[in-house]
Amino acid sequence: MKIIIINGPNLNLLGKREPEIYGSQTFEDYLGKLKEKFNDLSIDYFQSNIEGELIDKLHETGFSYDGIILNAGAYTHTSVGIGDAIKGITTPVVEVHISNTFGRESFRHQSYLSAHAKGVILGFGLQSYDLAIQSFINVS
Repeated sequence: MKIIIINGPNLNLLGKREPEIYGSQTFEDYLGKLKEKFNDLSIDYFQSNIEGELIDKLHETGFSYDGIILNAGAYTHTSVGIGDAIKGITTPVVEVHISNTFGRESFRHQSYLSAHAKGVILGFGLQSYDLAIQSFINVS
């Protein structure tokens, strides 16, 4: 099974940025643990702060991967283009958020991605990515 994790803006700062919300672990460290835990899967990773690059990566991987885990960060609440990209591909996408976006500012309660995603996982810290991987494995 081939899965890609796509992270959006500011997620390159995990471990440094607002640790009270996002924790103190870098994503690269966590990714290593995920790859160890799910060593029978091929897990790729891409991060960009640029909306168009995220759309390009969805187009590139959206017909050849078994699953996409997408944390579009703040673009979740603003990008019709990313939502349209998800709608236009055949690979299922799980929308992931580290924090509980509904417990934060009201503008974070809107997602332009959720309607096109296989599912949404939020509020479980970095474990949200683990849960998203499990959702692809446990398909019946």
